[in-house]
Amino acid sequence: MLHCFIVDDSDVIRKFTRLIFESLGFRVSEADSPIAALERLRTETPDYILVDWRMPGANSIEFIAKIRALPLTRRPHIIYVVTENEPHEIKRAMANGADGFLLKPFNREIIEMKLTEIRVTA
Repeated sequence: MLHCFIVDDSDVIRKFTRLIFESLGFRVSEADSPIAALERLRTETPDYILVDWRMPGANSIEFIAKIRALPLTRRPHIIYVVTENEPHEIKRAMANGADGFLLKPFNREIIEMKLTEIRVTA
């Protein structure tokens, strides 16, 4: 079973995203901050990690680079989740290890298309 790890400070977004991924047959984990996420990533390696672009007290792009520096058993696909289409920020995230980006708001169909896109380019 594929595993998705959602890192977002919003309870609502995490729950909504969890429902979508569970309906697609994923096992889902959540963290409300990069600090909590890094702690979890010491013991688990998800297939996909969704990282919110703005979280209080955190720099999401630096967080993506920290994930890439971890000695994980395999390389997870990191999706940078944004609320505005800011090409400069998206390029920075990609340069630091993101595999793609997802624009909020999203739904199940958009998630399915993004997963297919990432699998094709991986």
